[in-house]
Order: sequence, then structure tokens, then C-alpha cells
Amino acid sequence: MSAAPGLAQHAARPTARPRDLLIVDDHPIVLQGFRLLAEEAGIARVHEARDIVAAYRTFHRHRPAVVVTDLSFRDDGLSGLSLIRRIRALEPGARILALSMHRDPVIVARVLECGALGFVLKDAPAASFLDALEAVANGRSYLPHDIAIEIAMLNAGARDLPLANLTSREMQILVLIGKGKSYDEIAEILTLNYRSVVNATAALLCNLCVGSTAELMRIAASQARSLP
Repeated sequence: MSAAPGLAQHAARPTARPRDLLIVDDHPIVLQGFRLLAEEAGIARVHEARDIVAAYRTFHRHRPAVVVTDLSFRDDGLSGLSLIRRIRALEPGARILALSMHRDPVIVARVLECGALGFVLKDAPAASFLDALEAVANGRSYLPHDIAIEIAMLNAGARDLPLANLTSREMQILVLIGKGKSYDEIAEILTLNYRSVVNATAALLCNLCVGSTAELMRIAASQARSLP
């Protein structure tokens, strides 16, 4: 993400800034870029984590004012959703901004469902990231305008879009199936027991109106390919 010409202008706004921030991403270059943006925005302390386990521990220890987290971590599917849920369970008032290269409105809707206040695309201009950070830090929601419209349209026609009716947990399991993960691996990644994964997969077969695991794999693989 490149720094936008208007960065200084945003940093000078007389609005509340978070005193500290946790950034979660498994790419060092991305972490460095967001750290620089946060520091330019006047944030005194920036914590970093490269996986959801380290992120949860860091949040538990430091309780930063805002969490900025990616959704996808290597082969763990949408494990960022689990992190958002766990942080909100620990701290119901936590202010979380999700970021991703993935702009599917179904996924973004699940991000909000899990408790994030905002969402921003990784390839957005620096000024957009700062706008999103400012909004979330002040307890306001933030969505790119076009994605907000897509989510509204999605909600209006949800009955005709099976994926839109899946829960965030079902979406995570679907993506992991598409990545070739076994039930045991999915259970470990999502901290579930084996039977819960089996039952959720059966529910997916029913909800997506498919008659075989092979058909579910095809849908899952298609969904997985759309993720970064």
C-alpha cells in the first residue's frame, strides 16, 4: 500500500486517535506498511502479530484501542473471522477493522456479523485506510461505498444466493474444505471437535442443495480460489 499525498492532511484532523493499535498480518512487508501509516497518523504504540494465536495473546495482554486484522492466514482459510469472534468475546467493546484483498460481499457481511466495525481493501489508497481507522477508532462503522451497496443488494436477495445464507463458521469450513483440509485439520484450525466439523459439513450439503461431497468440493474449491 503506497502512502497517499493526503496523508499529512488526514493526520492533522482534530479527531480522536487510538492510543495504541494491534496489526495482524502474516506478511512482513504488509505489517511494515501499515505500521508506517499508523505512526504517520500519530499512533504512539503499534503492536504486531503474524498469526491468530499470537494476535489473541497480544490483545489479551495489552488490550489495544483498535485491532486491524487480515482475514486469511496462509492455509488457514478465513481464520481471521475466528480471531474477531474471540476478541469480541473477551472484550465486547473491542474496535476491530478487518482488511483483505478479498471483496466478496458474502465474506464482508460475515466479517461484520462476527463483530468487526469496519472493512477496508488492502489495495485501497492510504487515505482510505486512514479514514477507516479513524471511523473505527471513534466507534463508527466503515465500509467502502460500493461494497456497502453490494451487501445491501445481497441482503435483499439472500433467498436466491445459497452462500449468503451460510453462517460465518460454515463459510470458514467451506473455504478450508476447498483448500484440501481434512476434518481433523479443520477441527484443529478452528478449535472444534471432529463431530462438530462432520455435522457442519452435513449442514453445508443441505444448505447448498448439493447431493454429494464431490459437488461440495467443487463449490468449496471455487470459493477458495477467490481468496488471496
